[in-house]
Amino acid sequence: MAREGLTAAPAPARPRPRPLGSRRPRALLVGGALSLLLCLVAVVHLGLGVSGVGIGDIVDLLLGHGDARTRDVLMGSRLPRTLTGLVVGVALGVSGVLVQGATRNPLAAPDTLGVNAGAYLAVVLVAFTGVSLGPLPAGGAALLGGLVAVAVVYALSSGGVMTPGKVLLAGATVALAATAGAEFLQMLDVNATRGLFFWGNGTLMQSGLERPLVLGAVVLAGALIAPLLARPLDLLSLGDETAQAMGVRVERIRPAAFLVAVLLSAAAVSLAGPIGFVGLIAPVVVRQLGVRAHAAMMPMAALLAAALVLGADAAAQLIVRPSATQPAEIPVGVVTALIGGPVFMLLARRVSTGDADTGAAVAVSDQRRAPAYAVVLGGGLAALALAIAVSLRVGDVQISWGGLVTALFSTADQITESVVAYRLPRVLVAALAGACLAVAGAAVQAVVRNPLAEPGLVGVTGGASLGAVAVILVVPSAPLVALPAAAAVGGVLMLAVVLLVARGSAKGGRGGLDPTRVVLVGLGAAATAMALVNIMVVGAQMNISAALGWLAGSTYARDFSALAWLAVPALVAVGLVAAARPVNLLSLGDELPRALGLELGRARLLVLGAGAVLAAGTAAAVGAVGFVGLVAPHLARRVVGSGTARMVPMAAVLGSVLVVSSDALGRWLLAPTEIPVGIVTALVGAPYLVWLLRRTREV
Repeated sequence: MAREGLTAAPAPARPRPRPLGSRRPRALLVGGALSLLLCLVAVVHLGLGVSGVGIGDIVDLLLGHGDARTRDVLMGSRLPRTLTGLVVGVALGVSGVLVQGATRNPLAAPDTLGVNAGAYLAVVLVAFTGVSLGPLPAGGAALLGGLVAVAVVYALSSGGVMTPGKVLLAGATVALAATAGAEFLQMLDVNATRGLFFWGNGTLMQSGLERPLVLGAVVLAGALIAPLLARPLDLLSLGDETAQAMGVRVERIRPAAFLVAVLLSAAAVSLAGPIGFVGLIAPVVVRQLGVRAHAAMMPMAALLAAALVLGADAAAQLIVRPSATQPAEIPVGVVTALIGGPVFMLLARRVSTGDADTGAAVAVSDQRRAPAYAVVLGGGLAALALAIAVSLRVGDVQISWGGLVTALFSTADQITESVVAYRLPRVLVAALAGACLAVAGAAVQAVVRNPLAEPGLVGVTGGASLGAVAVILVVPSAPLVALPAAAAVGGVLMLAVVLLVARGSAKGGRGGLDPTRVVLVGLGAAATAMALVNIMVVGAQMNISAALGWLAGSTYARDFSALAWLAVPALVAVGLVAAARPVNLLSLGDELPRALGLELGRARLLVLGAGAVLAAGTAAAVGAVGFVGLVAPHLARRVVGSGTARMVPMAAVLGSVLVVSSDALGRWLLAPTEIPVGIVTALVGAPYLVWLLRRTREV
């Protein structure tokens, strides 16, 4: 099949041509309605704040009857914030139209293709170096980061048939890797990157008009250039070959569209941080309103996106009103994720990935000549023992090998014994948690037949976090057993929602379980769940740093009681190995397992439920630790094959080694400051996922 840019999916059917006179009234009507909406939202937004200055006071000031305090509030806080929302909305709306037009993919946007995350990483990297940049140099760094992200996505998805699902998986991979890198840099130097974590969720707060005006000029320039690409993008929607036949230089138009889109996105990220889903929602809604010509879509998407950003920020201020006792507020990016996550899920349900019958868009080959299983498993256990020993030694207090042996098997000095006694339970918790996460990944992957179906990527971990935080806030006096129970329920329910939305064909009919669509829907579910968690954390005035540390995954201060939380997941893992034959049959599709007498629906439900319990129970014990359920099963398949009875124990051992080693590295690297284990596993897992996508690019 001939390559057609970033996606080879069939071009959407063109609507039946209408007389030009019937299109303009619709476009004018939609444009007028969106302009009125934006004006109303902007007026409401100007009247919100903690200073007590309302919209009436601002009107009095404009009429010449206001006081100096109102003028200071308006010029120093309200107007910069509203102007920032307008600039960011216009940038994201136009860039979303350009990206979707260039890829012919309604799920494509600057954030879903990793552009925002790449720009965010670049800005954090500049802050980490200690260099103080103005608005334009910082925007240049963000532009470079966004361009690198797009280049990596293109490299990962190039070759073979580039379906929408594969491109979006590549974008999600780049976004995860860039976000993990940004979090790691913030942990390395908290002082240099102070405030960037909150900004990393998107905020419109500004200290003056300089940055909105300077970057607004950049956005205005990009928005004026974008319409020059409108006609070529209209023709590009018919397919590359048709567009070329009509005189479009596809090899120039597509990179130009991406360049302008990245420029606009970089300006938005430099100004307000990464705000997700706005660039996705605005073009989709405008298209649903009947406006399809790119020349009309661009200004209308800009109006709608600006209204969405300002409306989300206004909602954030109304949900949790900042005050002297509660200075924190909900970042606007959290609200847009709460809106955009479900929209992304519904759109993903309609996307045709072509994988329902043939399997996942990314495949993994098994090791055909596996070495002796006992030798491989024994080597894994030896590596685990070594990792545990090293983990007991390293940290803010270093222990020699001799001191470690003495503390474990005889009487040592009091300091050494206390340190080992403190570290031993958390190391054992890390080992058992890693094993459970690996088995959870193997279970989910077996059902959806996709090696990328890691529990964190299909929403299970987000659902578990949502359930656990809900118990902490609603029933703070609940017994400890309620935490893992709520996490398990949240994980199972979230996975059920993902499967319910993902099931069916792209046309809405009943069909097979498309493995790529499951992951795409899961990404939207995970974003929605984490947005709800952030809202609850800020609204309840929780210790945000402690809550975010738990959400990043941590074994800090875990004792032997945490092992009891992992008892049920461990038993479920053993049961999964015992049920090896039906689990093996799940990888054979639909017809053959039924012919062999397997009740396919029941088997899938049980195995998925087991995976959800494993992932959710682990999240309750150590928080959200990602990528273990992806890396460990994949490595296990390569060394021992895909048979469940052999692969699952090997994956459990490898998962234990990964989490124990990551925990030790996190405690040793910046001792006495600890890097959450979830960030370390992400730094390992995200590049591994990049390699996996690149290695299987011709699938």
